[in-house]
Amino acid sequence: MGFWTGTRVLLTGGAGFIGSHTTELLLREGARVTVVARLASPPFLRLLLADLDLRIGDLDEPSFCRQVAAGQEIVLHLAGHVGGLDYNRTRHAELFARNLRPFLNVLDAARAAGVGRLLVTSSACVYPRECSNPIPEREGTLGEPEPTNAGYGWSKRMQEYLGTAWMRESGVPVAIARPFNAYGPRDDFRPERSHVIPALLRRALAGEDPFVVWGSGEQTRSFLYVKDFARGLLLIAERHAAGEALNLGGREEVSIRTLVEQVLQATGRSPRVVFDTSRPEGQPRRSCDTARMRALLGWEPATPLALGLRETLAWMETAGPDYGRA
Repeated sequence: MGFWTGTRVLLTGGAGFIGSHTTELLLREGARVTVVARLASPPFLRLLLADLDLRIGDLDEPSFCRQVAAGQEIVLHLAGHVGGLDYNRTRHAELFARNLRPFLNVLDAARAAGVGRLLVTSSACVYPRECSNPIPEREGTLGEPEPTNAGYGWSKRMQEYLGTAWMRESGVPVAIARPFNAYGPRDDFRPERSHVIPALLRRALAGEDPFVVWGSGEQTRSFLYVKDFARGLLLIAERHAAGEALNLGGREEVSIRTLVEQVLQATGRSPRVVFDTSRPEGQPRRSCDTARMRALLGWEPATPLALGLRETLAWMETAGPDYGRA
């Protein structure tokens, strides 16, 4: 029997982009899954509802968190609030509060329920603007988080701190995943909320010409396909509940200019591309140092970017014009 077989697992955010893929993987591993969601019939879980316990409610409510945590053995906290680049750089107080408050409630509920293990899902947004590349985990507490994502980054730093402190005080194992940019089927493609890959795909399919991209195009990122993301989360939760963060990301460092070229090639579009250097571009470089994941857990991302883009496009064609509006 595997680690997850028969285990009672509470998954916050389990109906969303990352969470729905994680839910599917947990069910395949034989876990007894409880998912917290806001919608009574989450679109991405419609085919799984008979196999899980769906709880509808708000993680801002402490009493609801205590109800859903009761009787659970493991809590995987994936729920989070984030938007697109412009939203993230202008709503720091809102992002900080809307991410930290639910986490505090879930942590208190896990403590009251006697939960035996907790996964904290952090973010590469904890890293400062000036950092090494690829970025090693040890730089996650240096300086301040990158300014364009400061509110979100600080909330994730606080979650890491609280998770580690709780483990030291209680002895309950706490795993901390620090993921980089994710993409893939079920991502959020709405203009006000989409990140770079879904935004570029949506605009390319819409036939925009000229195709305007914020920044110089020389900024770099590491991208992780969503199914690799889910697999990495469960591996960290299972095998590295040690109160220290592990980077979870792709090994490829890709410039936005190269990414635009790959998106246009995948979609068969050829507009005139314009890089608008008057608009913010975020951190100049952000690539993921995956050395510790490889050394400690033997983990490697399995999906190269070109393949991941093709699979995302295939899902978009199947989902139709309302893709990403879960």
